[in-house]
Amino acid sequence: MSYVVRRRRFLKHAAAAGVAAAYFVPAGVLGGPGRPGAGERVILGFIGCGGRARQLMDHVPAGGRIAAVSDCYRPRLADTLKEKQSDWKIYQSYRDMLDKETLDAVVIATPDHARVLPCIHACQAGLDVYAEKPLTLTVREGRVLVDTVRKYNRVFQVGSQQRTMEMNRFACELVRSGGIGRITRVQGVCYPGPRNYEGLPEQPVPEGDDWDAWQAQAEARPFNHALQFGWMAWRDYSGGQMTNWGAHGVDQIQWALGKSLTGPVEIWPVDQGPDGKVSMRYADGVQVDYELDRGPMGGGIFTGTEAKIEVNRNKFTTNPPDFVKNGPDPAVAQPWEGAGWIARPHIQNWLDAIKTREKPNADVEIGHRSISVCHLANIAREVGRRLQWDPERETFPGDDEANAYLDRPRRKGWELPERV
Repeated sequence: MSYVVRRRRFLKHAAAAGVAAAYFVPAGVLGGPGRPGAGERVILGFIGCGGRARQLMDHVPAGGRIAAVSDCYRPRLADTLKEKQSDWKIYQSYRDMLDKETLDAVVIATPDHARVLPCIHACQAGLDVYAEKPLTLTVREGRVLVDTVRKYNRVFQVGSQQRTMEMNRFACELVRSGGIGRITRVQGVCYPGPRNYEGLPEQPVPEGDDWDAWQAQAEARPFNHALQFGWMAWRDYSGGQMTNWGAHGVDQIQWALGKSLTGPVEIWPVDQGPDGKVSMRYADGVQVDYELDRGPMGGGIFTGTEAKIEVNRNKFTTNPPDFVKNGPDPAVAQPWEGAGWIARPHIQNWLDAIKTREKPNADVEIGHRSISVCHLANIAREVGRRLQWDPERETFPGDDEANAYLDRPRRKGWELPERV
């Protein structure tokens, strides 16, 4: 049982005994059962203060207010307060922030390997969550996360902001509804995978850096700058570009094909190696080939019997060019343009859902399913052969070798809860 669950039970018993526990109650409780009132601002904490987190801080709409931030690298905390000219509370341990601060929700923008456990702890603490993509490092931890979100009835938005972009919503619906005819071909980018660890020389741990906490679930290794600050290259911490940009592109393909809550039934490597082309087939026979050297990093190319459409971030093009007669006003694309991978309307969708308790545009199950497809591609590359996949049970039937890649050993103290 996690420390957060114990804290929740304490609050329940304290309330029953008439103990004044207002300091610990989530800030929005007075607005209704577990949510801020319609006119109240949502009080936020940030877990992670790296580059993407700082962009998201600038994208928080007026309906949200940041109160505290945490990061295991202390100099980054100081830099964040200076850059944002803010007096937010700072914590080196996110667990301390969850325990001490009065929050409604958290934004989690850690590296991939350190994302799911804070999400689970936040849900157990009664907080709603906005978590950056890629949502998970493994398929299994994604399912545990979904189960946690559902058990605690939290509003969970994945940072797949293209799910809120009007251009993407229109284009994916056009494909899904048969607007370009029967689909005959689907192509995606061949996103590179990660590299396995190779011995790197030990370097001094920077002052103020909790290297042990940064490694989280991953195998403990000597500090090297290329690990902590180049983490996306390494399999210990990430799925490489296959799960980074793939989290967007694969998600759009899933959405356009009407597969947001499922996955393929067969996956095979076309080329060998961690960067090899991969193909997959869905139960209805549609095949997707991740084969493009260049192309829509945030989408895919769909060929239908009536037209072809290329879907990318915040835009789409068709062949013939004038195929779409009733497309969105080009002005709807403008709020998404600019520096910093704009997410403000997507965060607004989350804040709105916190008030209504409805599912946001990129609900946790959607994020889990999309990133699972990316994991499947990397697993096929690792195993080097054709794989059968059961998207309902989320296993490779009768394939112990492939199933071993659905989870990872986790260091003591960073295990997933046995029961959420």
